[in-house]
Parts: sequence; structure tokens; C-alpha cells
Amino acid sequence: MTVIPFHPGRDRPQADAALEAHIAQLALGARLVLEDLHLRLRPGCWTAIVGPNGAGKSTLLRALAGLQACEGEVRLQGRLLAQWPARERARALAWLGQNEAPTGELRAGDVVMLGRAPHRAWLAPASAADHAAVRQAMEATGCWAWRERRLSALSGGERQRVLLARALAVQAVVLLMDEPLAHLDPPHQADWVELVRALRTQGTAVASVLHELSIALQADELIVLAGGRLLHQGAPGEAATQRALQQAFNHRLDILNLRGRWIALPRGVLPDEGRADGSAQENPR
Repeated sequence: MTVIPFHPGRDRPQADAALEAHIAQLALGARLVLEDLHLRLRPGCWTAIVGPNGAGKSTLLRALAGLQACEGEVRLQGRLLAQWPARERARALAWLGQNEAPTGELRAGDVVMLGRAPHRAWLAPASAADHAAVRQAMEATGCWAWRERRLSALSGGERQRVLLARALAVQAVVLLMDEPLAHLDPPHQADWVELVRALRTQGTAVASVLHELSIALQADELIVLAGGRLLHQGAPGEAATQRALQQAFNHRLDILNLRGRWIALPRGVLPDEGRADGSAQENPR
């Protein structure tokens, strides 16, 4: 949907931004969901979008993808989304939505090949480059062995890995993912993190809505939302970021440093003596 430009020239786009948004407000019906947000996604940077239920995380991601109209502007590589030809934009920006449900009669390989549609003329057969991109994406997500199986025969976690491969097959400069860890078991969640880290080294800007806060804290930057507003955007280890995270969750988190990595647990889950054993230390507010 078209994003309505607002305050043209007031905030000049940043040269180093893969995707930049200034959203004055976004309403769904009579309900105001987002208000006064200004954020940037940098090339080669993984940004995790976090916040409590109802904070507007998924709505924000849909606005960044151009799937939800808002009062404001979203720029992809410095250019308004509305100014991009549809096919060109689909090559530059890939999307993995929440609870997507392509027909179960499609084979897994055919679903992933859908990610190559922006690279081909209408009704043109898949090229060698398309087949190579599909194989690479499916091998990266561990689903190449199922390429001939129909989606209806796969488990929820297996389907999620196929849908992730479809997004990867686009080979876009910006990849937006809404709850990509849904249905994935812990080992495959770890695989996803390694995959995202590899995308960073290739210069891809990755943004993911995550409920798994300990995984989100491994990102390069956090966008912390609460009540439809941006509380903070910054590195997970910054005191201001962790204060915003505590504020968003009503100070009901223990944010710990465990062997050099930040993790977050619901307050009360970890016994007091567990926070004082030297291996994990609560970050002071």
C-alpha cells in the first residue's frame, strides 16, 4: 500500500541507511497503533524489534515492508517505497510474514522458487541462477532434502524453514522477518542466528520481530517498542537500551551477562543465588 509522505525535507534520509522510516502515525480503524517513530536499518546490521504484546511490532514491520499504509514515509536505499517499480522493489526487499500459509499442495522446492519470481519475466522458466539460489537457500535452512515433499506433509517447524528459504532465495539487500523463530526448536533457532550473522557479513540489512528476548539481545541493535512508540534504538549492551527494555516490560526482567553474552529472563525465574554466582550478573538499572 502507498505510504503517505509527511514533512518532506524535514528529515533528510541518511546515506548509510538501507531502510529508513519516519512514521507520524498509523491507525487500524479507530485505533492508533504507532505514533512518532523514526528509525534506521543499516546495511550489514541485524536489528531485533522487541516489546510487549500489543506494542505494534508486527504492524511496524508491515509498514516498513510497504504492506501497511501510514502517515509518514519509508525509504529504501534513500528512495521512497512508492517510487520503486514493484518488481525492482521485490528484488531489493524480502519479507517473511507471521503465520504465512501457502497451499499445502505445493512442493517445498516450488515454494522456495517463488522467491525468485521478481528475477524472472512473466511466465519465463527458471534459470540456472534461479535453481542455484533455491538450492543455496534450502541448504542454508536445512530443508533441501524435502524439496519434493508437499507442504502439507511437513511439520510446523519444517514449513517455517521452507518459508525462510523462500525469503533467502530473493537475495535482497533488506530482509524483514516477523517472528521467524515460530515453531523452531532450540537447535534450529541457533541455526537461524548463525544464518543471520552470515547475512550480515554479506551486507544484508536484517530486521526481525522476536519474542525470544535472549536471542534478540544477540542482535547488533534493538528497537524497543511500547504502546506504539519507540522507546529506544541502540546496541543491546548499552545501558540506555537495557533501561528501555526494562521499561517496556514493566521492570519484570532480569537482564544478565552470561559469559560475555546478554540474556533476559522473566523476573522470578532465576533464584537470587543464581545471579550472584559469578557466571551471571544482573545489569543495574
